[in-house]
Amino acid sequence: MSEITVRHLGEDEWKDYRAVRLEALSESPEAFVATADEEEAFDEAHWRARMQRSARLVAERDGAAVGVVSVGTAPSDEEGRSGELFGLWVKPELRGSGVATRLVKHGAALAKERGQSRLYYWVGTENGRAVAFASGMGFRPTDQRRPMGVRSEEDGELEIAMVLPLADDRRVIGGT
Repeated sequence: MSEITVRHLGEDEWKDYRAVRLEALSESPEAFVATADEEEAFDEAHWRARMQRSARLVAERDGAAVGVVSVGTAPSDEEGRSGELFGLWVKPELRGSGVATRLVKHGAALAKERGQSRLYYWVGTENGRAVAFASGMGFRPTDQRRPMGVRSEEDGELEIAMVLPLADDRRVIGGT
């Protein structure tokens, strides 16, 4: 297999992000709140604004996108010290090959570069595979729960916030 690279997409690469995002929504509609039909209708201004709100990282093999993840600021963090990882997707034929690991590692490094001391990642409370993956990456469960945006038998009805400390920050213990 050719080498997998991960890069941060700039605002002018909104078409690249759009393409991989629509592929993710089409291939795994059960994993996202949005639908491919909804997002396909968005105009250039909408996609550019999205690129400014959060970092978009794409994994590529031979110049073709094979995975994507977004990194933003956790909505509940007024100080901007907490990042949030979301929208993680990998092409089905490459799942389990380390692509998701590379995306998460790059996302964590980016959050740390931005001065964020922790990175949150929400996963379904009943999705053992997702919880195990996040735990293997160093994320630890918190006491924070929220209703799932999209309900599936695999995920359950609730999501749990898992947190990865990026710096020495004792406030991470307990989830706040």
